Amino acid sequence: MRSPPVSAHFVALRQPLPRGRDQWPGEAGSTVPQAQSVGAAGGVRALLRIEGAAVFAVALAAYAQFGAGWGTFALWLLVPDLSLLGYLAGPRVGALLYNAAHSYAGPVLLLALGLFAAMPWAVAGSLIWLVHIGLDRALGYGLKYAAGFAFTHLGRIGKADPW
Repeated sequence: MRSPPVSAHFVALRQPLPRGRDQWPGEAGSTVPQAQSVGAAGGVRALLRIEGAAVFAVALAAYAQFGAGWGTFALWLLVPDLSLLGYLAGPRVGALLYNAAHSYAGPVLLLALGLFAAMPWAVAGSLIWLVHIGLDRALGYGLKYAAGFAFTHLGRIGKADPW
């Protein structure tokens, strides 16, 4: 007995999404898994946003003390948002690249490298990167789920689609 072609497993992906209320995450018939639709809520969401604000403030103060120059700061502040270009390849790739650029792991490793190897450019870059991530988190832009840009670990962002 022959197995179906590999492409047969992806036929369902070609079907149009259902329109209407059941399309929204977390509801019956939803096209988005429950774990991806909820995100943080209430006090947990507020705590995570306060944490982002604290990272923003501490990293900004550290950068001011470090003295690498505000022109450099302005030039590099939005560089992590270039990861949004990954969404041109689809939500899964976009979420992967966005999360890689907006996770604390990268700038903390860069900061450690800068401190231990006496590389001032790495210290400055990591502090700018931490300021960016902290500001994003304080504003409610969390790490993304593959379901789409609006689905974050801090909850859904943006206005609900009226359709």
